[in-house]
Amino acid sequence: MNLDLILSNILSPPILFFFMGVFSKAVRSDLTIPQPIPKLLSLYLLFAIGFKGGVELSHSGISTEIFLTLLVAVVMAAVTPLYSFLYLRRRLNIYDAGAVAATYGSISAVTFITAVSFLETVGIEFGGHMVAAMALMESPAIIVGVLLIRMNLKKEDQVGEGLGGVVKEAMTNGSVVMILGSLLIGVVVSEEHVVALQPFTDDIFKGVLTLFLLDMGLLAGKRLQALKRAGWRVVLFGIWLPLLNAVIGILIGYFLGLPAGNTLLLTVLLASASYIAVPAAIRMAVPEANPGLFVPMALAVTFPFNIIIGIPLYYQIIELLESL
Repeated sequence: MNLDLILSNILSPPILFFFMGVFSKAVRSDLTIPQPIPKLLSLYLLFAIGFKGGVELSHSGISTEIFLTLLVAVVMAAVTPLYSFLYLRRRLNIYDAGAVAATYGSISAVTFITAVSFLETVGIEFGGHMVAAMALMESPAIIVGVLLIRMNLKKEDQVGEGLGGVVKEAMTNGSVVMILGSLLIGVVVSEEHVVALQPFTDDIFKGVLTLFLLDMGLLAGKRLQALKRAGWRVVLFGIWLPLLNAVIGILIGYFLGLPAGNTLLLTVLLASASYIAVPAAIRMAVPEANPGLFVPMALAVTFPFNIIIGIPLYYQIIELLESL
């Protein structure tokens, strides 16, 4: 294993600024990024990666490989909550087990964006359709998670919002609309417009990502205390489940013959956990679920593990398989 690659990822500016955010909360600094700047940074990142993905998708078109990749992404987003719930139900109540299962079936757009930045740094190409895969994986896990809660409750009226409301919330969530809309616009615009936007979509991308990860570090630092109350088994779930899903993603990419860049992004999507879309939907659909559990697990355990160790580790394994 190339430890230099892992060390290089850890010492990259975005990751170091993430650590800086966590540290500032640990020493009780008053460092903050005032609202609504974090929301603006998030919208920019979703726009930039969606737009660039749409441009790449317009160049590549739709092939059997692309169709299979998108199908696998959607199926895994629906299946992951099932086996997650089976494990969690023995340790958590029904509401929390369903919420955590939905969290780990859905995806983290910021983890995906960090992986894209990693690939650009090491000079590995990837397909624009992977952005579509990310967008398609947001909703199925939320729907399956709520269905699991409903099926395991004796009285249907114990759950808040109806399933139709959950589906609407999942599909109209701001992050989903932004990424899908930017993807479609990237597909239809002319090359002239793509070139005109490059200073905005490319040149400032890593700087904005760095500031956003600083804010993520500040948020993660706030949530660390909640994890102590959750217990070590639940905390470890936030590491071993992503590793299990990463192995599944790597094997799927290998057997489908996907390029290394696409395999890494698929793996990262399967291994990540949502701390934006799922909390928004679960808050409406299952108010009984404890956000002090599933949000810290995704944000303070799985997210830093993936961006610091996971991404370069997954890439090393993918490279090793390709060399066999």
